[in-house]
Amino acid sequence: MKRRFVIAVDGPSASGKGTAARGVAMALGYTYVDTGALYRAVALVAKRRGVPWDDAARVSDLARSLRLVFDWDEGALRLQADGDDVTRDIRTDDIGQGASLVSRYAGVRDALLDLQRGLAANGGIVMDGRDIGTVVLPGADLKVYLDATLDERVRRRHEELLRRGETVSVAEVRDALLNRDRQDTERAIAPLRVSPDAVLVDTTDLTVRQAVDALLALVRAIDTKKGNR
Repeated sequence: MKRRFVIAVDGPSASGKGTAARGVAMALGYTYVDTGALYRAVALVAKRRGVPWDDAARVSDLARSLRLVFDWDEGALRLQADGDDVTRDIRTDDIGQGASLVSRYAGVRDALLDLQRGLAANGGIVMDGRDIGTVVLPGADLKVYLDATLDERVRRRHEELLRRGETVSVAEVRDALLNRDRQDTERAIAPLRVSPDAVLVDTTDLTVRQAVDALLALVRAIDTKKGNR
């Protein structure tokens, strides 16, 4: 491929978008950006510094001052916030709910928007989130919306949390996902929705490898269409 594309991957929690986007980026030698991690980092640091998640002004100020840096460490993507590695600590359900709350604020979204667009400026990037194709990168070469049934998403998230040593019931995971879905789709600013020009991919019955292959096939299709043989 002569041209390095900008690929936007959106979808709800536990739809498989992060895993698939990361796999595609590695296969193509592209940069991978998990934008959800940025909002989780804001929520985590706010909690650690005693800034209430419902204080829009203070959370927005924190987001503007926070230095967020991604880096690869032996094939794993890590995130630093003001020099602290927060990769693991941002992955709890509590911080996920916090991320959904702070992402409602225009100040937070504006603070992170320039960072996200800057990362994509030179192409060769796969970025996943909830408003990538609709707001962050509306001119992306390829937009994909990944989804799966609620039961499958609950199963995936429950297994993920158990692997991390968290004791949580399936019912609790379901309630958390439903709450997150509601917050993400009903927020006034940049809600989760399907971009009109996005390709929908249902990952319910797909393995990780199959999901990655499905996205790579879409990349090859636009490569051929644009004449980058």
